[in-house]
Amino acid sequence: MIENKNILIIGGSSGIGLALAEQLAPHNKFFIASRSGDAVQHLDIQHISYDATQDDLDTSQLPEELHGFIYCPGSINLRPFKGLKLEAFQSDFEVNVLGAVRSLKSVLSHLSASGNAAVVLYSTVAVQTGMPFHSSVAASKGAIEGLTRSLAAEFAPKIRVNAIAPSLVDTPLASKFLNNEAKMDKANERHPLGRVGSAKEIAQATTFLLGEESSWMTGRVLQLDGGIGNLKT
Repeated sequence: MIENKNILIIGGSSGIGLALAEQLAPHNKFFIASRSGDAVQHLDIQHISYDATQDDLDTSQLPEELHGFIYCPGSINLRPFKGLKLEAFQSDFEVNVLGAVRSLKSVLSHLSASGNAAVVLYSTVAVQTGMPFHSSVAASKGAIEGLTRSLAAEFAPKIRVNAIAPSLVDTPLASKFLNNEAKMDKANERHPLGRVGSAKEIAQATTFLLGEESSWMTGRVLQLDGGIGNLKT
């Protein structure tokens, strides 16, 4: 269990970020930087109004030391390549990559000050497993995997940097792909383990990467995808 740590989540007002906050906030000093704090009013956290695609993070509301940093904003823009405009690639890159870079740069001194911090980013199974209609999100999340390894090498040993590459997870971000029984059944059937993932499962894996149990792990991308990334059934 992670206890008595200062943890910042970017975009933790729904889905995986909210599940993570519900797991860890009762035992830690928790900060959520997102556009709206309405969904986390029931939690003992400090909310910072922040849009990672355009704002400067108000770090005056953060403690001098941060032990954990998680970047949750993302996109699922699945369309045939020929139908995607350049603006779609730019938008996905802004949300997935530049937002993470902007946010990390804002708090790097706080993470360094702790002497033993952990950063968790999110990729997608579609980076390592070629999937049709995923070109835009796979391109931006592929950059996240490269960023993870580069920063892990640069920041060691004071800051560990790891990522998680999930398949489809039942969250508000993925709701348009799971919003009726037929879609849910089809999505479940695509996975060797017979179902899509849950926000709680990804949050639990994130907790592992933040904690002492993974203290000898950095620069890794954890595949958490119900087997779809490497199994044929």
